[in-house]
Amino acid sequence: MIQILRAKLHGLHVTDCDLNYHGSITLDPEHCVVAGIYPLEFVNVWNKNNGQRISTYVIYGEPGSGCCILNGAAARTCQKGDELIITASEYIEPSFLVERSPTVIMFDAENRITERLYYHVGKSENRYSFSAVSADD
Repeated sequence: MIQILRAKLHGLHVTDCDLNYHGSITLDPEHCVVAGIYPLEFVNVWNKNNGQRISTYVIYGEPGSGCCILNGAAARTCQKGDELIITASEYIEPSFLVERSPTVIMFDAENRITERLYYHVGKSENRYSFSAVSADD
């Protein structure tokens, strides 16, 4: 088994930090549905501003709010306005790699979706290829 990317929110900006809330990350469920990220699912959170990397679980916030709130201990890893990459993964047999197309959602500074991509891995003979394909094409 190998661990691969399943979903990615790229460039989402922190809207708040709440040290006194139960640990997790609160995300707009509308963003999560587009990417395929579930409530209580563990995700990796990578802060582009300071390099911090953490793992925590997702809770859904207010639909349509654009929220991205780091809670509990996770609140210490970022500041409001920091730009994040959030990823969800899965374990698969390597032979299924070419059958997966992880969803990648890109955001602007207001946490509006600007682009939707799919990552695609191809294989011919013993070589792999990689491409990012726009979902709008």
